[in-house]
Amino acid sequence: MKLLVKTAQTLLSVQKASPPSGCRPFWGWLNAVFNKVDYERIKAVGPDRAASEWLLRCGAKVRFQGFDRWQHDYNGLPTGPIGRYKIQAIDATESCIMYRGFDHLDGLEHVEEMKLCKCIYIEDACLERLSKVEKLQESLLRMELVSCGNVTDRGLLALHHLRNLERLLLSDLPGVREKDKTVQMLRTALPNLNIELDLD
Repeated sequence: MKLLVKTAQTLLSVQKASPPSGCRPFWGWLNAVFNKVDYERIKAVGPDRAASEWLLRCGAKVRFQGFDRWQHDYNGLPTGPIGRYKIQAIDATESCIMYRGFDHLDGLEHVEEMKLCKCIYIEDACLERLSKVEKLQESLLRMELVSCGNVTDRGLLALHHLRNLERLLLSDLPGVREKDKTVQMLRTALPNLNIELDLD
């Protein structure tokens, strides 16, 4: 009986202990694997399908051109000939997309809306990379950046390359230190841009 009590006490004390330090690096590694770009896959299924697979694998959602419904189920992605389904909107709320996977965006021609909310891996380099995608410079009209703690003024300033951007929502970005100056520079570069601000 004493042995049973001792074993139970030992198990309870192990459960109360903090998780092992190897736990967090495992998830970081797994997220990096989810973001790995497979260039052969992009050639085989087309950029929109490959990007959809990447985004859904990372926990994001996509909406295809001509559809009202958001696609969030990886296994439910529609099939058809290459080029039939074009991504029109991306909602990466609480997803694990990171810089490593941004090459998936290169072939997308019809993305009009992008939401990056509570994305722990989004940083300045991601916004700089996204802003250099020529097709997104033409197509992207609306963008939301909310609660992405690694984004600073530098990342926001890179958005000036998105020349057709009409609406930009910025909220809860603690890394942005000079909001007035940054917003003014964006408004100067993109006079038709409506910026909604909640950075206090």
